[in-house]
Amino acid sequence: MKKTVLSVLMLCVLVVTGAAQSTTTPRPYDAAREKRLEWFREAKYGMFIHWGLYAIPAGQWKDGRRSLGIGEWIQHRLRIPVREYEQLAKAFNPTKYNPDEWVQLAQDAGMKYIVITSKHHDGFALFKSAVSSYNVVDATPYKKDILAQLAAACAKRGMRLGFYYSQS
Repeated sequence: MKKTVLSVLMLCVLVVTGAAQSTTTPRPYDAAREKRLEWFREAKYGMFIHWGLYAIPAGQWKDGRRSLGIGEWIQHRLRIPVREYEQLAKAFNPTKYNPDEWVQLAQDAGMKYIVITSKHHDGFALFKSAVSSYNVVDATPYKKDILAQLAAACAKRGMRLGFYYSQS
């Protein structure tokens, strides 16, 4: 029995490894790309900020259901209807948001860059968007562009800034 289980596991490893190898083509060397990434490889340490409407329920929906795993997938995992989930925007009002403090915190910890979710899978944007009104400026009581404020704070302190963007 042990030999059979071990054989099946080995076969699975070989199949998965073979599939990964057969579908992955090596990227041709691109000197310009490598130059652009040089700073990132040297920096190594940075802050990734995952923030959006999903921070409000923090993994637990109004009816008490909990979303297992990471909270930003609550809408998908609990199958919350879009019209219901969109109502979170009315409660998103981060009046204590202080991007200068965030950048200072990152610098004090020795971080070299910040990356933030600009728009996550739920479609909500933390910036003013001409494409959709489902954003922090148009759909929330906060009415300010969070990313513009963070970009200004990063520029003031020489902190690199990147954006994580998901197409919903």
